[in-house]
Amino acid sequence: MQLAQNDDLSGYLIAPDPQAERLTRSVTGRDHTGAQTQIRVVEERPLTIFLNTQEIVTAMTIGDYPEYLALGFLRNQGMLRAQDEITRVDYDEELETVVVRTARATDYEDKMRRKTRTSGCAVGTVFGDMMEGLDTVVLPQTPVRTSWLYALSAKINRTPSLYLEAGAIHGTVLCHGDRPLVYMEDVGRHNAVDKIAGWMLSTGATADDKIMYTTGRLTSEMVIKTAMMGIPVLASRSGFTAWGVEIAQQVGLTLIGRMKGKRFICLSGEGRLIRDADPDGVADESARVGRKGAL
Repeated sequence: MQLAQNDDLSGYLIAPDPQAERLTRSVTGRDHTGAQTQIRVVEERPLTIFLNTQEIVTAMTIGDYPEYLALGFLRNQGMLRAQDEITRVDYDEELETVVVRTARATDYEDKMRRKTRTSGCAVGTVFGDMMEGLDTVVLPQTPVRTSWLYALSAKINRTPSLYLEAGAIHGTVLCHGDRPLVYMEDVGRHNAVDKIAGWMLSTGATADDKIMYTTGRLTSEMVIKTAMMGIPVLASRSGFTAWGVEIAQQVGLTLIGRMKGKRFICLSGEGRLIRDADPDGVADESARVGRKGAL
């Protein structure tokens, strides 16, 4: 586990590592004036996930935290149950595979035949019966202070990240109160969420007192995964999809979007909000704080 080491990353349990060589490569091109320039671009690599002896999916990912990604993906697809005993998780870097082994025998051939494609970047996949579990979701009525939201937005948007270094990537942050805890990035926002789910599963972290922050759109898949993880609040700088809002209202998830500076919009779960911060005392966010400003 990577621990934060400086003031910008204080409080994080896992923070981005934008300088990690394996996650980006240097590419030479020419800018709008014709001058030669060199930039770093994000790497994509396949990761094949097995559950016991069955191949489940091959995901395109940046390649960090593969074990968390595999565990979180399987948990969020309902293939790992809450009571399952995970006996081993094996990652082979050369073969680019993760094998998750459980004490329970598993067979998901029928489930995999019912998979549907989603709008997630890097082609997210949700299996056909995933939404069935939403009927039993009961999210806690944990209060959320608007002062926490403002503090989280300000800190996360200024955290050194792969997005700010190279772009073409999404970030998702697990937060507690006004403290961001685990910041995961990937080419698909669903992958970043799965990494957080895998970390929570591995560490036994509670969900009822957490906030999920994402840099991406608030789509149906993001809402479903957050709700199924038991997290009562999902917030983003970006906007909403109608189905995402509808599902959030159905399960009672607090859904907050377009969160920039003093402004945000809550389209579901308003009852959790405690408005303890005066918006007039919060600085407006510029359209872009230099090259390395907002997410």
